[in-house]
This record gives sequence, C-alpha cells and structure tokens, in this order.
Amino acid sequence: MKREHLADYVLSIPDFPEKGVIFRDITSLIQDPDGLKDSVDGLIRSLKDVDFDLVIGLESRGFIFGTAIAYELHKGFVPVRKKGKLPRETESIAYDLEYGKAEVEIHKDAIKKGTKVVIVDDLIATGGTLEAACKLVERLGGEVAKISVVMELAGLE
Repeated sequence: MKREHLADYVLSIPDFPEKGVIFRDITSLIQDPDGLKDSVDGLIRSLKDVDFDLVIGLESRGFIFGTAIAYELHKGFVPVRKKGKLPRETESIAYDLEYGKAEVEIHKDAIKKGTKVVIVDDLIATGGTLEAACKLVERLGGEVAKISVVMELAGLE
C-alpha cells in the first residue's frame, strides 16, 4: 500500500522499551515494498553530490538502510554496534539515550585517516547515537561528509 509520507508508516509504541518512552517502530515501513524503496531512494538522492568513501550504519536499523545505500553506490559498509558485539579491537564511546545511557563501538581498523564517511540511521530523535558515531569516526581520523536519516522525530531534545 503506497502511503503519501514515510512517516505514515511509523507506529508509535508507548512504554517500550520501558515505561514513559514512546518507541517509533519502522518495521511497517521496511516490510512494505514501496516504503522500503521510497526511503532508500530518498537517502540515495540526498547523497547525489556528496563525496565519500564509506557508509557507516548504526545498530540496528541503520544497517538496513546503510547496506542498501552502500550496495547501490558501490561503497564499503562499516557497522557501529552496541558494545561487546564486534570481535576485533574496537574504539568505543558512551552516550546518553532518551531513557538512559549506552555505549557503541567500531573496529579500530575500519576507518583510515582521511576517509570520508556518510553515517546512516533510520530516525533521529535526540541525536545521541549519531553524535557518538561522529566522534568515533573523528577519533579514527575519518571525516563525516554527511549524516543521512530516513526521518527526524519532532518534539525531542
């Protein structure tokens, strides 16, 4: 079913993952062929004039969109994962969530000095995860060429 706006696919789930939090569920967007295609195509269009070497995808829904972009544009893909999920030597950083704290990491050898990256995620709410990913890229000597998200949630700080 084709919907007018991508946001029309997103469901708000109250009290998940804990009481007081409203979780934005994009699974209805990615299970719909039009929703998935429109969202990936929109992200690719936004990168038309961006010079970059790698796509960085944030766990976990950034993996979905990031790998599709990397494939289509013939770029490498690097995951930024929750702490403890990557097998080799990593660089990690802690950050604040809407409902607590978290830590993400990247393989230390994933980004070489001067590598230009695009960071991809599904949603931007508070920006904490994206900011943490930017810091990781910069610590490894990379440069963030662009941050690209499917949609931004209004009303969150």
